[in-house]
Amino acid sequence: MALLLLKLTLTPLLIGGASLAARRWGPAVAGWIVALPLTSGPVLFFVALDHGTAFAAGAAVGTTLGLGAIVAYSLGFAAASRRGPAAALVAATAAYVIAAVALQEVAGWPELLLALLVVLAILGTLRVLPPSTGGPSSGRHPAWDLPARIVVGTALVVGLTTVAPLLGPTVSGIVTTFPVYVSVLSVFAFLHDGRPAAIGVLRGALIGLPGTVAFYLPVHFLVVSPGLAPAFAIAIAITSAIGLVALPQARGGATRADELDVELV
Repeated sequence: MALLLLKLTLTPLLIGGASLAARRWGPAVAGWIVALPLTSGPVLFFVALDHGTAFAAGAAVGTTLGLGAIVAYSLGFAAASRRGPAAALVAATAAYVIAAVALQEVAGWPELLLALLVVLAILGTLRVLPPSTGGPSSGRHPAWDLPARIVVGTALVVGLTTVAPLLGPTVSGIVTTFPVYVSVLSVFAFLHDGRPAAIGVLRGALIGLPGTVAFYLPVHFLVVSPGLAPAFAIAIAITSAIGLVALPQARGGATRADELDVELV
């Protein structure tokens, strides 16, 4: 019950807050916000309480793999985005699923190596994404816009995290990492402000993602011993430091095509 209340409380706040941040500071900042482990972190904490710290340590590995699959999601969205938001979302979801299945083959690799490879993939993807816009939304939003984002996002989070614990620790981590918030924000940004704004959400999320990768390292290595509280305290401190360093890059806004070596088209 506590976990369900957390989802029903935190998810609307996060979706609503990130949406309002996008209107004020631009889609990249919204992406940076939802890349933080504001839901997956608390979910993993309650999973540790319900299923034990060993389960949580294994789920942290699955979560790291899921963060790697988010890279594939971003590439799939960008590659199909010229065909519209629906095609982009379908392609991104398919890319995530394919990558998540493939990445299970390396679930036995050392967690530190997996984290390093994910961060390198994130940095590489940031270099090939199409140009994006970083400014605030250009137009007025209908009254139903924010409630619709909240309802869609909350329903997806509750559904995915309800199914995940039935699948084992590794798969559980992968499933709960599906970028629900990024999906909601990028599609709505696409509908209101076009493809560059949607890419801005992806770019901001990828900028914030290394901090989330770092979050799960102490959880994996320390949650069994010395324990749950120290592991999460260290994880929060590390992620907060990395996130603050990354925030100015997200607030930097648009990325011009001529600043990149290559562009995904």
